[in-house]
Amino acid sequence: MEDSIFTKIIKGQIPCYRIYEDSKTLAFLDIHPVQPGHTLVIPKKQVAFLWDLADEDYQAVMSTAKKVACQIREVLRSPFVGEQVVGVDVPHAHIHLIPFSTLEEYRRVADKETTPDNATLEAIAKKLAFQ
Repeated sequence: MEDSIFTKIIKGQIPCYRIYEDSKTLAFLDIHPVQPGHTLVIPKKQVAFLWDLADEDYQAVMSTAKKVACQIREVLRSPFVGEQVVGVDVPHAHIHLIPFSTLEEYRRVADKETTPDNATLEAIAKKLAFQ
């Protein structure tokens, strides 16, 4: 299987705005966020669909998602952090964590045509990063 963009990020071939990393997972900011702080949580093993992960890897992803969601909620003072599993855009299991205050914010569709705002992403990543 060809390396996904996420595998290339894990290998350091493509930069990202890291929030959290452990031996099994990586969490980093989405460069086309639905809302500021929109984070992706991925397993370090490339498997196309979340439901196809080995139980140990699935549990690791979910544990990281919980840790990161709590960090987002606390640091950004967001009343809600939604979780989405879409699975059609990148053939590498991942979870979207989206901070929001209203359903309109959560349901917003990201504009993938815009150039990422790297200064804003870097500032948010610095606030959210933890170990």
